[in-house]
Amino acid sequence: MPNPTAAMLVIGDEILSGRTRDSNMHYLAGELTRHGITLAEARVVSDDSAAIIAAVNALRAAYDHVFTSGGIGPTHDDITAEAIAAAFGVPITKRADAMALLAAHYDRQGMDFNEARQRMARIPDGASLIDNPISIAPGFTLGNVHVMAGVPNIFQSMVASVLPTLTGGAPLLSQSLRVHRGEGEVAAPFGALAAEFPDLSMGSYPFTSNGAYGTNLVIRGTDAARIDAAMTRLAALFPA
Repeated sequence: MPNPTAAMLVIGDEILSGRTRDSNMHYLAGELTRHGITLAEARVVSDDSAAIIAAVNALRAAYDHVFTSGGIGPTHDDITAEAIAAAFGVPITKRADAMALLAAHYDRQGMDFNEARQRMARIPDGASLIDNPISIAPGFTLGNVHVMAGVPNIFQSMVASVLPTLTGGAPLLSQSLRVHRGEGEVAAPFGALAAEFPDLSMGSYPFTSNGAYGTNLVIRGTDAARIDAAMTRLAALFPA
């Protein structure tokens, strides 16, 4: 049985402008791989409600899970929560449980729980909260869409809260062989090997190092014995 599938939607003008480098997709890909969920697609959209709605609806129909990052903070351009509610066609309100979490947090900090901070309690009807042990402001899950903060350490803590609740499959394993040959030289035998092992994924990735060039040949799959067998064949094709 194939592993569950997932997509990631990164939201924010700051990503598209180059002002901020996204690290959340890299982190999520590794965590999903270990959990046995296949990250099959990633998109980046601006802080535009129509763009978010269209992307969320397309991705949630195509994959078992959708993970979003960004746009759930206290400022005017944090519009993700409203866009998710619109995508599902449900109301959004400042929810009592989220308000209570935030009010207690700001009280402990001796800070004013002002209108801007209350915006982080906006949760679409029917959603369940995602725990945020770092800054308290929760994410949420609605249907198969998991909505999380864009700040990397908060995003990571929310992923840690969500993943144990999701059913995964077999973790994706990989092995690689580094050869000092160009892709043009390895392409034919490597392609033939891939045809012999159709249940495995094989990819080639060229590199240059200190003026020398070569190719990293990577074999991925969920069956360790099959990967070992393929790697044995691969090593014989390209002896050191």
